[in-house]
Amino acid sequence: MQPIDRHDPAVEDQPHASSTRAPRLKPGERRIHILQTLATMLEAPKNEKITTAALAARLGVSEAALYRHFASKAQMFEGLIEFIEQSIFGLVNQIVDKEPNGILQARAIALMLLNFSAKNPGMTRVLTCEALVGEHERLTERVHQMLERVEASLKQCLRLGMMDANTQTDNAAVPLPADYDPVIRASLLISYIIGRWHRYVRSGFGRQPGEHADAQLRLILQ
Repeated sequence: MQPIDRHDPAVEDQPHASSTRAPRLKPGERRIHILQTLATMLEAPKNEKITTAALAARLGVSEAALYRHFASKAQMFEGLIEFIEQSIFGLVNQIVDKEPNGILQARAIALMLLNFSAKNPGMTRVLTCEALVGEHERLTERVHQMLERVEASLKQCLRLGMMDANTQTDNAAVPLPADYDPVIRASLLISYIIGRWHRYVRSGFGRQPGEHADAQLRLILQ
């Protein structure tokens, strides 16, 4: 799936009422348009279950038209999860390639995850699985697997940071306590991030996930 671009002409002028005629889009663009609209509907402050009828009305098409592009609503959510995975791990790879210090890698990844949430409130409801309540259990399992991969990436970063600190071959290495445990720190870090996502959703997207993050991450990582 190609990244969803809010400024793409194919998705920019999306309809907001059932009486609005749907724009003429190519098949691939239509799938993106459907997923973009689903993500936008998830941004509503109140958590109301989204039906295919409501989604079709928002798009200005029939439910049958939706099913020409997705076999089910679960498949639509899978499309959103796939986009989230591609976005997050693409950014993780960029951070690791650019930043040689493991501790600073983990810090940058954490800030990226909080920033991704702030920019994509609807997708945050997918990351917290709130949007997946009542949907097929495989969707929740896929999100959990994605978060386990994120935690594994954080462990790898923190192990690298500990090696740098222990060998003292890197002048830029972050000093760490003798009992530093990358596994425990990575677990604490991913729990902190998920907690910030949940608070963001519960506040109706009022409490920003990155609030006081710099100071809090220093406490977690060092």
